[in-house]
Amino acid sequence: MSDDLRRQFEAASHAVSGLDDRPDNDTLLRLYALYKQGSEGDVRGEKPGFFDFVGTAKYEAWAKLKGMPDETAMRDYIELVRSLRG
Repeated sequence: MSDDLRRQFEAASHAVSGLDDRPDNDTLLRLYALYKQGSEGDVRGEKPGFFDFVGTAKYEAWAKLKGMPDETAMRDYIELVRSLRG
């Protein structure tokens, strides 16, 4: 993985907090899942309990990306953040 891609990924993760408008929940889940896949790889650990709705949604969004290479996840994350910045 290139250092340039890693720098762009980290810059995009910082840019998210400075967005003018809060993305919708589906977009937030996509951002979360791509970030986790890009930074940690495939989902691990147990799925949160039934009543932990937010934790379950995050876990499931990340689990859908299982097998996606970290570089692909990073590139997709960067592009999504760029699209949200306008």
